[in-house]
Parts: sequence; structure tokens; C-alpha cells
Amino acid sequence: QLQLVESGGGVVQPGGSLRLSCAASGSTLDDYGIAWFRQAPGKEREGVSCISSSGGMTNYANSVKGRFTISRDNAENTVYLQMNNLKPEDTAVYYCATPRFTTLQAMCVLTNDDRAFGSWGQGTQVTVSS
Repeated sequence: QLQLVESGGGVVQPGGSLRLSCAASGSTLDDYGIAWFRQAPGKEREGVSCISSSGGMTNYANSVKGRFTISRDNAENTVYLQMNNLKPEDTAVYYCATPRFTTLQAMCVLTNDDRAFGSWGQGTQVTVSS
């Protein structure tokens, strides 16, 4: 069974950068689209970015477009989220997940509805503060 583990979070000043990793185990990541979500305290979980299984399709929330870049290395069984020009409003716990339904499994699915996703990681904290 596919298991996901996020890493790479930390504390960074506004304008700084971080690269998050979503590493898979238990199964190869080749067949799965991956989405990154984030959840700030007191707020709903928000879809941030997604990438298809081949890497050929990506999508971004308007709030991060132009600043975040999603990529994947299927040989390393890992998906990355490069975050540049970070802002205090990017502070959140970041999660990666795969679409729950077989018909969507390989697709880039960007939505705030986290019910469509399974195989969640434990999350990694990103704090942007001066």
C-alpha cells in the first residue's frame, strides 16, 4: 500500500525559499498523480498544486502561481514542491496526497475538497516569519 512522507519544512524569513519532498514507499509513484495541500491554523485545507503521474501536467492555486514549482523524480519515487518568495500567509502544515478514485489516480487534480484524496502523509510545518 502506498505511503507518503513529507519533509523539508522549516522556519524561513519572508522572501526565502524551501523545497518540500513527498517520498513514497510501499508502491511506486509512477502510477499516481500527486497533490500538495496546506492547512493553516483555523482554516480549511487548501489545494496548492498538483502533478500528473507522468509529470506532463501541473497546476497551481492562484495564491502560489509564479512562486511555487512542483516536479517529480519517479526514479527517486519523490515529488517536490519548490517554494520561492515565501510570504507569511504561506505558513501552514503542508501535505501530499494521491487521488482516491481509480479513474483519477494518475491525474493532476487541484481542488480544495480533500475528500477525493487518500494516502495522506503526516505533513510538514512551514513557518514564514521575520
